[in-house]
Amino acid sequence: MKALVLNCTLKPSPNESNTEALARVVMTALESHGVETELLRVVDYNVKPGVSSDEGDNDEWPMIRSKLLASDILLMASPTWLGQMSSVAKRVLERMDALLSETDDQNRPIAYNRVAGFVVTGNEDGAHHVINEMAGALIDIGFTVPGQAWTYWNKGPGPGESYLQTDYKHDWSKKTGEAAAANLVAVATALRDRPIPAPK
Repeated sequence: MKALVLNCTLKPSPNESNTEALARVVMTALESHGVETELLRVVDYNVKPGVSSDEGDNDEWPMIRSKLLASDILLMASPTWLGQMSSVAKRVLERMDALLSETDDQNRPIAYNRVAGFVVTGNEDGAHHVINEMAGALIDIGFTVPGQAWTYWNKGPGPGESYLQTDYKHDWSKKTGEAAAANLVAVATALRDRPIPAPK
């Protein structure tokens, strides 16, 4: 089983990413269940704006898309800015819009029988809103979102320290991330054994 983690931080490598730090907690938990994981920092790639699978002119989304379609689990990881997901996460969802009209060799929407989970960080509140927005978009596309398939870390209302600057509530985020990983694997396994059929 494979999982692709899309870190939608605004910070290019090798800058420190709070979102990646928490995403790696979930990756470690997934790996403990025998899942092969890979993390891509989307901002490091030339992902053009648009809603097609290939926008041409050195667009690197097709490479990311191929890794996504080779995975059973997608983990979307985003920081929170102004109570919203990052612009990078929004672009990823816009590019995934093309999956709505694509089907596999059994005429199933191409995102069917894949599961999605979420990681959100922010030094203010807003994580539940971001999780809900990303989950709603991926459900529309055809992904299955298990119950409690997310973790987050928020400092709380107002500005303050980031995830890597404090130990505040890290244990809670880790425990929640481990539960999310277990739920993602359980549902991905169930879908592999009994796939969702093509719509009639």
